[in-house]
Amino acid sequence: MITPRSATHIATAAILILCALTLLAMGRVPICECGTVKLWHGEPWSSENSQHLTDWYSFGHVIHGFIAFGATWLLRRRVPFGWGLAAGTFTSALWEVIENTELVIERFRAVTISLDYYGDSVINSTADNLAMILGFLLAARLPWWATVALALGFEVLTTLVMRDGLALGTLMLLWPVEAVRVWQQQGG
Repeated sequence: MITPRSATHIATAAILILCALTLLAMGRVPICECGTVKLWHGEPWSSENSQHLTDWYSFGHVIHGFIAFGATWLLRRRVPFGWGLAAGTFTSALWEVIENTELVIERFRAVTISLDYYGDSVINSTADNLAMILGFLLAARLPWWATVALALGFEVLTTLVMRDGLALGTLMLLWPVEAVRVWQQQGG
């Protein structure tokens, strides 16, 4: 028998599977064309970025999980925890599909420092969705101030290491600032 709790687990798993199948149908490569799968790829300016399980952008996906939990918390009286997680997973999966369309890939290449970006591998997109789930679960268990501190720490870390992150990437994708782009290019 499917319980309400197991229904949310099934929905979340189905979203992950549907996202991966959609990306494969879109022609995304399952794994890095280099033929290997790395747990961590720490070279943000290489063509292998966004091709392995985790990279510097994984921190932004954890932050997305924090944000998804925050939205669920605000609607807590109406949205049970499990359905909030499923909704967060859906938004993460939807972004992974949109991010890997030719239109968005070309936008990234035109207005950000991601000149060698050709889209994510399916395994990287799946790991990005799992990073969002990790962020959601962490935010559910940590005090709010610890979640905010972690998010700020992740943003500072990625900004210092690669001159990019969730906030800067979003800014540059939606409203490119030439001074930021020049500063970012000086880091690579």
